Amino acid sequence: MGDAPREGERLLPFDPGARADASLCFIGHIRSPWGPDTDTPKNIGRARETGQPAQIELAEGFGAGLAGLSVGQPIIVITWMHLGRRDLIVQAPRHADGPRGTFALRSPRRPNPVAMSTVRITSIDPEAGVIGIDATDAFDGTPVVDIKPWLETVDLPPRE
Repeated sequence: MGDAPREGERLLPFDPGARADASLCFIGHIRSPWGPDTDTPKNIGRARETGQPAQIELAEGFGAGLAGLSVGQPIIVITWMHLGRRDLIVQAPRHADGPRGTFALRSPRRPNPVAMSTVRITSIDPEAGVIGIDATDAFDGTPVVDIKPWLETVDLPPRE
């Protein structure tokens, strides 16, 4: 299903994609300068450092769903990391001091390759179904599963 595992990594004994319990409707795709053969940033913070903006192009019929969003507003973009392998349950990331469980990482290599980023809207065209965003670490063409407004009163964890 992909590259040979690194030392310390463990594979699932099954293909998670073969255990589909639901279906998805991709609402659009990311447009970015990144791809498998580029020096893609490892996370959204690094993507912002590049200064490379990106866009979300919605599929036909979804533009009306942008009503109520505005330039400058933060949104959560949920994507389907379609090129990530799905069978690693323990990973050995290069930045860590040892192997970690997939659910302790933000890696695109996971049973369900869902990723999320909080970004800021830089432009919006509901008629065309296009949203400009400040950055992305997703490859060009990555499917978009959903967009949600980021709300400080909801999305910040409680203080202890």
